[in-house]
Amino acid sequence: MLAVRSFAFNVLFYVNLIAQMIVWTPLYFVLPRKKAWFVPKVWAASSLWLQKVVAGTRSEITGLENLPDGPCIIAPKHQSFWDAIAFLPSIPDALYILKRELMWIPVFGWYVAKMRMIPIDRGSRSKALRKAVAVARERMRDNRQLIIYPEGTRRPPGAEPAYKYGIVELYMQLGVPVVPVAHAAGLYWPRRRFLRFPGTIHARFLPAIEPGLDRETFQTRLISETEAACDALLVAAARSPNPPPLPPTARRRLAELGVAVPDKAAAA
Repeated sequence: MLAVRSFAFNVLFYVNLIAQMIVWTPLYFVLPRKKAWFVPKVWAASSLWLQKVVAGTRSEITGLENLPDGPCIIAPKHQSFWDAIAFLPSIPDALYILKRELMWIPVFGWYVAKMRMIPIDRGSRSKALRKAVAVARERMRDNRQLIIYPEGTRRPPGAEPAYKYGIVELYMQLGVPVVPVAHAAGLYWPRRRFLRFPGTIHARFLPAIEPGLDRETFQTRLISETEAACDALLVAAARSPNPPPLPPTARRRLAELGVAVPDKAAAA
């Protein structure tokens, strides 16, 4: 049954994406940029609804009151494609840094261009970072919220932190608050896997780290506060009545925390 529900969700996820692009494309490209945001938001919300109804996976996001009214940097953990779409309905005017190759995808790239994101060449990191800072500074004058994944790439739940320096430089250069976001979505929508596990994905927007800290203090706070919240969510998921399968990284981290792994939380 799990495989059937996972297959059905994966199919419907892409059918929903294609159908909405067909339906909304004429209106999307006519509307002003800010008003056109409703199209990606509706798609993201409908995808989460499909995940709940078909795969049995709910999404619960708390701490949105920690989002500042003005421009800020939002720094989520990156474990799954879930965290690429789940926050869109809650963020007023998201601004993503993404690899420029995504802009070359027909239709999808046009959608991204309409929203004035920040495409970069990941082959030259120092040059890409300088461009990201310059473009972000200009576009955040319009009260936009920059979303950047501090670890750069998706990592399994419980994996040892691997935060990149880019988030530190953006914090120092842009002078805006940083809102860390903790979750354990990779337990339910694993990276590079077909199955989608039932349960509830809990994500939490943490209190903002205000600008003005030195580099080391900021980085230490970002990592310690994010990882502590992720550990708490990992423990809660493992102790839930119907825990998802735990990958080796999650089981190892729970052991480090002194938390016994329930027998029914079989290895993923």
